[in-house]
Amino acid sequence: MKLTLPLSLTLLRVAAIPVVLLLFYWSVPYARQAATIVYGLAAVTDWLDGYLARKWNQTSDFGAFLDPVADKLLVAVCLVMLLREDPSGELAILVAIIIGREITVSALREWMAELGRRASVAVSWIGKWKTAFQMTAIGMMLWEVPTFGVDWYALGLGLMFIAAALTLWSMMAYLRSAWPLMRG
Repeated sequence: MKLTLPLSLTLLRVAAIPVVLLLFYWSVPYARQAATIVYGLAAVTDWLDGYLARKWNQTSDFGAFLDPVADKLLVAVCLVMLLREDPSGELAILVAIIIGREITVSALREWMAELGRRASVAVSWIGKWKTAFQMTAIGMMLWEVPTFGVDWYALGLGLMFIAAALTLWSMMAYLRSAWPLMRG
C-alpha cells in the first residue's frame, strides 16, 4: 500500500475522531468549538481526498474501503455524542434513521458485491446531498453556542431533519435498485 496524500487525508479523518470526542467532552472554555473546527476540517477531507485521488489517479482498493468507513465513523460518533448531550426523542429518531440507514446500505453493498453487482448500489447524487446536509448539521450542532444572533444548534437540528429525509430517500433508492435480486 502506497501512502498517497488522498489516503493520508482519509487516515487523518479517522485520527480526528478521538480528538473531536475528547475536545467535545473537555470542560474548558471553547473546547466544544475547537471540536467543531477539527470536525469541520475532517469533514472537508471527505470531499478533498476523493477529488485528489481521482484527479491524480491515486485511487486504491484500500482507499475505496477506508473512505466510507471514515465518514460513517465520524458521523456516528458525533451523532452519539450529540444524542448523549440532548437525549430528546426527536434527536433519537433522527440518529436512529441515519445510523440505521448506514448499517443497512453498508450491508446491502457488501451483499451486492458478493453477487458481483456492486455497481448497482453505487453512490448517487442523493447520497452526496445527504452527506453534505448531515455533515453541515452535525457541525452546527457541535458548535452549539449562538453567535451573531444565530442559534446554530437549532439551525443544525432543522438541517438534520432534511438530512434524515434525504437519508431515507437514498436508502429507498438503494433498496429499489437491489429489489430484483432480493426477490430472487
